[in-house]
Amino acid sequence: MQPVVLIAIFAGIVLASLLAAPRRVTIEGFFGGRGAGGAAPGLWVLVLSQVTTWIFARSLMNAAILGYYYGIAGTLAYAAYYASFLTGGFFVLRLRETGAVSVQDWLRARFGAVGTGCYNLVIALRLLSEVFANLLVVGLIAGAVVQGGATPAVLAVAVLGFAYSAWGGLSAALRTDVVQMLLFLVVFGIAFVALVTGPSFDLGAVLTAQGTAGAMNGWVLLAVAALQVVSYPLHDPVMMDRGFLSDRRTTRASFLHAFWISTLCILGFGFFGIQAGLEGAAYEGELIGTWGLMFPPWIFVLLMTALVVSALSTLDSALASASRLVVEELHLAPRSLNGGRVVMALFMLVGTALTLWGNATLFDAVAVSGTASMFLAPVMIVGLVMGRQVALWSYAVAFGAAMLGAWIYLTRGWTLWAMILPEAHNYLQLLAICVVVLVVGFAAVLAGARRA
Repeated sequence: MQPVVLIAIFAGIVLASLLAAPRRVTIEGFFGGRGAGGAAPGLWVLVLSQVTTWIFARSLMNAAILGYYYGIAGTLAYAAYYASFLTGGFFVLRLRETGAVSVQDWLRARFGAVGTGCYNLVIALRLLSEVFANLLVVGLIAGAVVQGGATPAVLAVAVLGFAYSAWGGLSAALRTDVVQMLLFLVVFGIAFVALVTGPSFDLGAVLTAQGTAGAMNGWVLLAVAALQVVSYPLHDPVMMDRGFLSDRRTTRASFLHAFWISTLCILGFGFFGIQAGLEGAAYEGELIGTWGLMFPPWIFVLLMTALVVSALSTLDSALASASRLVVEELHLAPRSLNGGRVVMALFMLVGTALTLWGNATLFDAVAVSGTASMFLAPVMIVGLVMGRQVALWSYAVAFGAAMLGAWIYLTRGWTLWAMILPEAHNYLQLLAICVVVLVVGFAAVLAGARRA
């Protein structure tokens, strides 16, 4: 019965998304998010779009998994990444004060093709990871509900997600985000109320939970998040793209509202993981199998619906940002509807291939991309906030240190890195890498900085 219900719900979500997508599409709407009359998106369109694209399926699962293993510390650690709305909003407004219309625009004026090339490489990898990770969660859901259903589900979501994304680009993503976010809030709200009113739920126990593996590594991850949260939003094109669509007052308010709404959603979803650990449930199938055993079928279906909605809402935004990156920043495809759609198709194909390849590590994608983005922290603080002119060699050194740090963490099992990294849990190794990346980056940028 559960598979039938989930398929029906998924079909309804896709139908609602297609109905919400604009009937007429212009090039400015496809790449710039403008409405049919050329109007910029309003406050709550921006807020709901920001939130739904950031509390995507991978994030919901990460919050719950970290809560299961590390208790409240793990959930807080992941929620800390959502302070990115505060740091990201700050940098967006400072960029706009300089007259820049994107992060690339500011980097291009100061570092030329090298500056934008390094940045675009990082965000292209980020966008691919978005497609891959959200399709992965869809596959995990299908695999937990129907044996052998993972691959068909991934392919179905990839095709249908691409179909309505390619129709309207960014303007479609903004409109469908609103529908999907409202649906998510209703579905998740019902499930959350059912959780906290259940006979076995104890708020005090949840807020002091140590997790099934102890809280220590959760606190380590919180320290990692504190180091990465300055640069993390800057390498997320979905967030940055939405920072340049409306006037400054609307933009500032949208980032503030998106911060508190998304943080509460992540904390709430983390409670499901913490509760699973408190009840002593065995960990099965990326937590999805555990929930299937823990909760009544109707709550389980609601949780799965929330994950599917968040996966779809992120896929269309990631594809829209990918088309803007390749067409408007890299100029590798014509600035036309078909040019943007071809880019979307390529990103969806590669992301689907990565998903079917078999890698199921969700948090590593966050850790690696977050580490790679850390070269932006010293560059933006010294160059944008302090107003200093940063030398190109300094930028290159900071970028190289961040990319090397990300590569070391990704390949930390290699013998060479084992001789360098501390003998500790991989999260402590990640913390050490982040500290070194920041120290090297700031040292290089400060050494090469001068008054503008």
